[in-house]
Amino acid sequence: MEYVYAALLLHAAGKEINEENVKAVLSAAGIDVDEARVKALVAALEGIDIDEAISKAAIPAVAAPAAPAAAEVAAEAGEEKKEEEKKEEEEKAEEEALEGLGALFG
Repeated sequence: MEYVYAALLLHAAGKEINEENVKAVLSAAGIDVDEARVKALVAALEGIDIDEAISKAAIPAVAAPAAPAAAEVAAEAGEEKKEEEKKEEEEKAEEEALEGLGALFG
C-alpha cells in the first residue's frame, strides 16, 4: 500500500512518477524498497490518468460501505427481535407447565 501512497504523493506534488522518485519517497519514509514492486507499480501506472481514476473511485467508495452497514443493523435488529420472541415463548411454556403441575398436586 505504501507504494501506491508514494505514487499518489508524487502525483499530488506534480512530480513525475518514475522508479527513481518512488524509491526516493519510500526511502525517505524509512521503507525498505523492493525493486520489483517499484517497477511493477511504475509500469502499471503508465498511461493512467490518476485524476480520473481518483474521481471515479471516490464516488463508489463513499456510497458502498453505507449499504452493508444498514443491512447489518437491520439484520441484528431482526435477530434480537426473534431472540426476544423465542425467550417469551419459552417463558410462557414454562409457566403453563408449572400451572399444569400445580393442578396435579392442587
